[in-house]
Amino acid sequence: MKKQIIAAQLYSVRDFTKEVKQIPSTMAKIKKAGYDYAQVSGVTAPISAADLRKAMLDQGVTPIGLHSALDNWRGDKFKETIAYCHDLGIEYAAIPWMNFNDHKDWSIADWKKLFREFDAMAKKALKEGVHLQYHNHDFEFNQVGIKGGKGGKALLELLFETTTVLQGEPDFGWVMRGGMDPALWAQKMKGRIDQVHLKDWSLINGEFCLRALGEGRIDWPRVVKECKKSGTHTFIVEQDSCPATKNPFKSLTISRDYLRGFLG
Repeated sequence: MKKQIIAAQLYSVRDFTKEVKQIPSTMAKIKKAGYDYAQVSGVTAPISAADLRKAMLDQGVTPIGLHSALDNWRGDKFKETIAYCHDLGIEYAAIPWMNFNDHKDWSIADWKKLFREFDAMAKKALKEGVHLQYHNHDFEFNQVGIKGGKGGKALLELLFETTTVLQGEPDFGWVMRGGMDPALWAQKMKGRIDQVHLKDWSLINGEFCLRALGEGRIDWPRVVKECKKSGTHTFIVEQDSCPATKNPFKSLTISRDYLRGFLG
């Protein structure tokens, strides 16, 4: 197994990567928060992959992955996306999203056809030295294939039954919001979750709100234990919004400090 590392997800600080001039100070703050690694997502500044890598490394933060939209893995865009991964110096890239509402009336056969396409993309990417992943939200726990009120299967389960090469990048915060046990899903995806997302939730004023790790409802020591058994080597901290701290860097710091107690 590769060395286990903890990374920050740059989507958490997307408001601070809109301009090239923001990137050095943002990476310095990521480093100060305790992260030597980061996954690239939500960076909208007009900067090349090679220049972004250099700007990150100059502040002591190594890129370890990328989120890149589904269409970027199709057709002529595939080569461009792989080149971006190579220039960024990463071996992992995730499809971050698919629009369930566009396909909610699909049959299981329809979904399987899409997932076979995902696996074909993953096989093609692997030949180029990139592990393609799929990052879930909560809608992937919708039951599909219900007939006459009977049967049905969670979409995420169908995805990984249909594919063989595609890696998962389970977001355990969304697993919990989907009504599932994050630790059990870490077991179910054994051998296919090299990298995972750590995200927590709690109630604030009666509403579910994103929280820093350890401030929410998820039993992280148990989840991390199961991840290690399943082969995970990279734990990526993400917080889409910060209603409690109002400051993503503070939330990332709280999460990193919490993880030191049992993950290092």
